[in-house]
Amino acid sequence: MTPSSSILPPDPARRVALLGVPIEIGAGLRGTLMGPAALRTAGIGRVLEQLRFTFEDHGDMPHPPVTRGDAPVPANANYYGEVRSWVGAISARAYELAQSGAVPLFMGGDHSLSMGSINGVARYWEQQGKPLFVLWFDAHADYNTPATTLTANMHGMSAAFLCGEPGLDHLLGDEPRVSIPPSRLDLFGIRSIDPLEKDLVRARAIPVVDMRAIDEFGVGVLIRRVIDRVRAAGGVLHLSFDVDVLDPSVAPGVGTTVPGGTTYREAHLVMELLHDSGLVRSVDVVELNPFLDERGRTARVAVELIGSLFGMQISDRVTPSNALLPEG
Repeated sequence: MTPSSSILPPDPARRVALLGVPIEIGAGLRGTLMGPAALRTAGIGRVLEQLRFTFEDHGDMPHPPVTRGDAPVPANANYYGEVRSWVGAISARAYELAQSGAVPLFMGGDHSLSMGSINGVARYWEQQGKPLFVLWFDAHADYNTPATTLTANMHGMSAAFLCGEPGLDHLLGDEPRVSIPPSRLDLFGIRSIDPLEKDLVRARAIPVVDMRAIDEFGVGVLIRRVIDRVRAAGGVLHLSFDVDVLDPSVAPGVGTTVPGGTTYREAHLVMELLHDSGLVRSVDVVELNPFLDERGRTARVAVELIGSLFGMQISDRVTPSNALLPEG
């Protein structure tokens, strides 16, 4: 896709804060620590500039020191100490970036980073008196706990942790935990879920849009339902975008490929409608594994999709609002 060109300088009122989070130990395969560099190489900063955003690249977070906490280490949680050190540090940075007035964009890294990024922005929005909703755009529900997991990989526990499920209660260290109710989590594009995980999602009545629903009703109808629900509650939206939601034929550079995913155009329509809504205030891009990619293909697709989220258009058209522009 080619964005509409502009000779105008960046608008200082339209700010995006990029932060690389090179964590890979939450996943089963190594390589996602190279994700932030791949997104930069694929031109994420250049796209934001073309769209007249002032972007601040805060670089990559350094590997935080692993400290031994007083709380017992849970069973069935691989690399718990390392993930714990990351999550607390990410949460603190996410809160700071949200406070700055910029739109934080967290470049991963595996999906365990969302335990910190969303906790931090949830803390900020709670203080503003606005409910935070989370769109989990992913092939997997990631709603396992140490009691339900089949792999013990912590990237598969991220959504459950965010909704306050027990088992990882001391993961944030000294950072305050700000959970969201399961009713404010939308699992979208799902096509892989473990048996006990499915039981837990059903018990919590979490809204789920799986690939059959997308095939049956169309992605536009279903994403509008999410948008309408957030707007009706006076809320804001965090997009947690796992690139494995895309079909492997579109995005092969992920460690957990599942056939039958969203098409290139379906994913773009989701991003375009989210942009039109004006509700998205923070973003994760996770699970990009350049080691498994084909000549940077997945990174380029991810950047194109982020471009659509921030307003990239084939032709100029009037949209109801400008997404990702802070209120006031």
